[in-house]
Amino acid sequence: MTARRDIEAITERIRQRSKAGRERYLGRIAEASNRTANRSVLSCGNLAHGFAVCSPTEKLALGADKVPNLGIITSYNDMLSAHQPFETFPALIKEAAKEVGGIAQVAGGVPAMCDGVTQGQPGMELSLFSRDVIAMAAAIGLSHNMFDAAVYLGVCDKIVPGLVIAALTFGHLPAVFVPAGPMTTGLPNDEKAKVRQLYAEGKAGRAELLEAESKSYHGPGTCTFYGTANSNQMLMEIMGLHTPGASFVNPGTPLRDALTREATKRALAITALGNAYTPVGRMIDERSFVNGVVGLHATGGSTNHTIHLIAMAAAAGITLTWQDISDLSEAVPLLARVYPNGLADVNHFHAAGGLGFLIRELLDEGILHEDVQTVWGEGLRPYAVEARLGEDGSVVREASPLQSGDEKVLAPFAKAFQPTGGLKVLAGNLGHAVIKTSAVKPERRVIEAPAKVFDSQQGLNEAFKAGTLTGDFIAVIRFQGPKANGMPELHKLTTVLGILQDRGQRVALVTDGRMSGASGKVPAAIHVTPEAVEEGPIARIHDGDIIRLDADAGTLEVLVPGPELALRRTADADLIGNEFGFGRELFSGFRQLVGRADHGASAFGIA
Repeated sequence: MTARRDIEAITERIRQRSKAGRERYLGRIAEASNRTANRSVLSCGNLAHGFAVCSPTEKLALGADKVPNLGIITSYNDMLSAHQPFETFPALIKEAAKEVGGIAQVAGGVPAMCDGVTQGQPGMELSLFSRDVIAMAAAIGLSHNMFDAAVYLGVCDKIVPGLVIAALTFGHLPAVFVPAGPMTTGLPNDEKAKVRQLYAEGKAGRAELLEAESKSYHGPGTCTFYGTANSNQMLMEIMGLHTPGASFVNPGTPLRDALTREATKRALAITALGNAYTPVGRMIDERSFVNGVVGLHATGGSTNHTIHLIAMAAAAGITLTWQDISDLSEAVPLLARVYPNGLADVNHFHAAGGLGFLIRELLDEGILHEDVQTVWGEGLRPYAVEARLGEDGSVVREASPLQSGDEKVLAPFAKAFQPTGGLKVLAGNLGHAVIKTSAVKPERRVIEAPAKVFDSQQGLNEAFKAGTLTGDFIAVIRFQGPKANGMPELHKLTTVLGILQDRGQRVALVTDGRMSGASGKVPAAIHVTPEAVEEGPIARIHDGDIIRLDADAGTLEVLVPGPELALRRTADADLIGNEFGFGRELFSGFRQLVGRADHGASAFGIA
């Protein structure tokens, strides 16, 4: 009961804090709905351009506002495994729309970059900013004002948050998110990680490493570890933006296609032309975002969402803070162990009962808001199900199993892996930071050690190769924040620090950059804000300073007297090398406009 009261209190706190912004937002949605609820506001010339390639029957129907028109926003490309399956979705969606008397058009495409391809490369410095570009690209597609609802085809790291920001910006339109699903299980993630460590130590060659990576990432679909991409899918379902049970069904299967058809028909059923009008901006509220944060904690999800959820909420006029996320962590137990928080992958999680089981457990304990609106209708209880393929090829749903199929992967509430969630916010004289605790062993959650300071992840990796990273230490990697260089993920540090930790050294990381959602076993205080380039305290740390990282107490301190720390000059870094090449010169405006990590690291004025 205490946890339930805490959830309610935090939700009410968010509601009161957001009241003025939320009212302004809902007012804009109401105005947009009145002005753009049908295509009659378009001139004949506007319409002629908008339906030039449609059939005569479709032109007549669209011109008279007789049928709903569904806009498709797609992140399809055929280089990335997670988004390649979307190639066939538009045709499937158009066919399904036609079956219920609707029309569907591809409204626009958005870029979908892969952090897996760009890790440690210059392109990674565009990754976080791609979220805002995606929101802008989707807005351009929807700006034609031809649509009564939209479906969003997206899966991975920045793509889904960007699409959510766009959907909420066009909050007068109903929105259904349509996933592609995870790839089938390949080489286990822990075995892949072992080969990476052997390669870093010079005990395995490039050919062996490439073979392991290729066996792990081997076909269409999302990577199978529980990083940002699969955390996205969990969020879309627990926030009611997917149809029930849609998240973790593999691509290229009859059930996947049936779910896509069903999502299409549902999107058409909730337009203003029918009796179940469900504009997404009214549907998603404070309770929806609290449910999303609860799901993130209960599953040990990606730290990236401590940034994305704040930016997404801001797009709906809601002010969510790191403190809210941290306080919710204290009320939510960890119920899932999926790599890097365990050995299982998302396919194992799904087979053990998946989101349906998890949602049911959390609802029964009052840890989720049940009284929300979703694309499926009223209440979250209909999501406590498993989706299956019926004999006629349609989707049928059964109540989620009462018992987990594997309690080592998915625990019932009474047998939670830990009493608190997988993420925690740290505070101290270095500012604020985020740490993912779900994959860190309890005995490693408190580290006090001297600092080794670097201005890039390359600097630390070079020190590792030189053999100078001896003894216990806390690596400080600074000038990696959003204003400095776009806040790239520093995933390549995971292997090096993991090797040192396995050798018996007590190590940790403190950085104003990001870490991949696949990272975890080394304690890492990330997203440190204020960042170094804004003269944050992280820029005053010297080699040898003692840092204390206490994930249990939620503190991050450099043990230097306050007056001495304040008098130190902040370090400077030559960032000219981060300003050009691989398109980085096109993003100079983003680096100037971007807000702090704890404000969503957005280049928009909404966060």
